[in-house]
Amino acid sequence: MELSEIIVHKIQENGPISFCDFMEMALYYPGLGYYTSNGNPIGVKGDYYTSPQLTPVFGMIIGKQLEAMWIAMGKEPFTVVEFGGGNGKLCMDIMAYLKTVPEFYEKLNYCIIEKQTLNWELPEKVSWHPTLAGIPEITGCILSNELVDNFPVHQVVMEDGLMEVFIGHGENFYEQLQPASEELKAYFNELNIDLPQGFRTEINLQAIQWISEIAKNLKKGYVLTIDYGYISSQLYTAQKQRGTLLCYNKHTTNENWYDNIGNQDITAHINFSALCHWGFKNGLTCVGLTSQADFLMRLGFKESLREMSSTKTDVLEAIREEVFLSYMLLLDMGTKFKVLIQEKGMAGKRLMAA
Repeated sequence: MELSEIIVHKIQENGPISFCDFMEMALYYPGLGYYTSNGNPIGVKGDYYTSPQLTPVFGMIIGKQLEAMWIAMGKEPFTVVEFGGGNGKLCMDIMAYLKTVPEFYEKLNYCIIEKQTLNWELPEKVSWHPTLAGIPEITGCILSNELVDNFPVHQVVMEDGLMEVFIGHGENFYEQLQPASEELKAYFNELNIDLPQGFRTEINLQAIQWISEIAKNLKKGYVLTIDYGYISSQLYTAQKQRGTLLCYNKHTTNENWYDNIGNQDITAHINFSALCHWGFKNGLTCVGLTSQADFLMRLGFKESLREMSSTKTDVLEAIREEVFLSYMLLLDMGTKFKVLIQEKGMAGKRLMAA
């Protein structure tokens, strides 16, 4: 049975479902969702690029930041918890760099949090966990790259009051509005946001749950979140009155989320103000929020890239690759993506790039 048929059957049995439930099924339904089927969405033949897939230098830079955190924490035993390990590319590149810092590597414990069983061989010092539950209190860093934007979101519209988008089905899928829950209303109240009439946007409740959970599990150290999004003052503007939800398919974007269900990505920009707000409520202090380009440059991206290029025998090919990677990671993705660093128990110690 097609995933669209399964969703239709669910609606016929139980009535209209929230957009959040629809998105959850489209992305994660067992065996048929976008992230649970056998396709590979990343790369030239996929639907989008990620920074780790473009060059190992990205993982090297993350490794440098982790090293700076370890030094700031007094060079004690250090646990890295990477959420959404995927195909392991980021983990492998980070570990390759950290092996060059023997004192740090000796004290390192690296945990991958991924719901599905990994289909790649874990290197030394790396363990897989389906949830945080199996990891004791963490001293170190909780890391994620393009994780939060893939959490299912609630779509809401401000009319006389806040309304939530639900999905029904007749001849086709259609939307209908129902009064929003108190939890959804509280989201904007907490952030002191007043939406204008007709404004449509997204609420990522899973992001709140996630940041609250990891804050409680972090005994001491940092949270490093890399993703695309905005702070509240940028997110709720007239230019974004239709929301930020997009589908990615073969390196193009569309807003047809009720088509090609399970075969295209659905994402929404994250609200970094919300991560900071609920992080603070759970003991995390915001150290810094910057662009990915600024983050990479402060940690020596250009120098590392040139060092990698110098090992290639084809000089022209090395130059072309350096230009391409600089454009993608600094100008294109570098301006769209942000890096948020939060800390707990570090008394505001300064970090490189933070």
